[in-house]
Amino acid sequence: MLRLCWNKTGTTILKYICFVTIIIKYLETPVDITQNTDPTAPSRKKDHIELAFKSSVDKSELDSRFYYEPFLNGHPQNDKQGSFSFLGKNFDHPIWVSSMTGGTALAGTINKNLAKACKEYGLGMGLGSCRALLESEEYLQDYSVRKHIGDQALYTNLGIAQVEQLASDNALYKIDELIAKLEADGLIIHVNPLQEWLQPEGDNILHHPIETIKRVLDELPTKIIVKEVGQGFGINSMKALLQLPLQAIEFSAGGGTNFSSLELMRAEEAMQVTYNKISSLGHSAMEMVTFYNQAIEDLGDKVLCHEVIVSGGVKDFLDGYYYINKVKGNAIYGQASAMLAYAKKDYESLHKFVAAQVSGLALAKNYLKVR
Repeated sequence: MLRLCWNKTGTTILKYICFVTIIIKYLETPVDITQNTDPTAPSRKKDHIELAFKSSVDKSELDSRFYYEPFLNGHPQNDKQGSFSFLGKNFDHPIWVSSMTGGTALAGTINKNLAKACKEYGLGMGLGSCRALLESEEYLQDYSVRKHIGDQALYTNLGIAQVEQLASDNALYKIDELIAKLEADGLIIHVNPLQEWLQPEGDNILHHPIETIKRVLDELPTKIIVKEVGQGFGINSMKALLQLPLQAIEFSAGGGTNFSSLELMRAEEAMQVTYNKISSLGHSAMEMVTFYNQAIEDLGDKVLCHEVIVSGGVKDFLDGYYYINKVKGNAIYGQASAMLAYAKKDYESLHKFVAAQVSGLALAKNYLKVR
């Protein structure tokens, strides 16, 4: 009987010892709890630990332009924000490629890349100055991007000094010829008195630009956009433009590329010393949004132009999203130098940049409410 009891007791003790040994061994063995669920978790957590102290944001840096509402939407399932009409064309996203370069060796590549991006993402585009094409077709291929942009909005571009000269020569018909050559939808007139004043080879502007623009509108059936070149314009100029049957007004405000400053860098030392504060003249995009809203309220039924392109210092989709939501009207936003930086590399670089912009806009639409 005693032997039988020992056998049972000994067996039980041995089983218990084996069980404890297995448990201890199991606890000592690293277990990958992410197996078959998230194989990137270990490296991600390691990144979090290493970057935690570098990623803190001071409260003074918080963007106070928006209410962030994270509980009311899921992630957008695609970047499409719904087709809408602007400049009489369909846009998929409220982004305009603002006028940049022309007449250089890189212009053809840049314009082609920009046009392809506009077609792929449903955007619109303004060409750089097409002045050279008034006299020669040498650079025509650098600007001929209709086959790359498809049916998206495309506008050619001339300076007010060139338009004034055409009007003086009774040759405004050349504008229609230019538009036809490029299969463009209309003309951008850039008004740039400060740039012309400072440019060593600059032209004299003899007449009020508003009068020249009125003459073009009276004599030609073409669609016209009017813009500045990096310093914006005040409320009186805004009111004058809004009372014209323009297709759109582009702000080209201060804060982005400033062509007056650019020309000053090319000028003689005496000019640089005398005009060194020229870049501080002008108006920001936000100030011009305020001008526009006040002007349409003051003018009422006198307003004939109902579309605006907010540009000048628009660094990213957050800036653009904010501005177009503050405008009391049909608005998109324009970018120039940001696009140029990628367009002059290759199409893949530009594609990635634009994809990030439109994705950011979709995210903003879901989670941000403008204050």
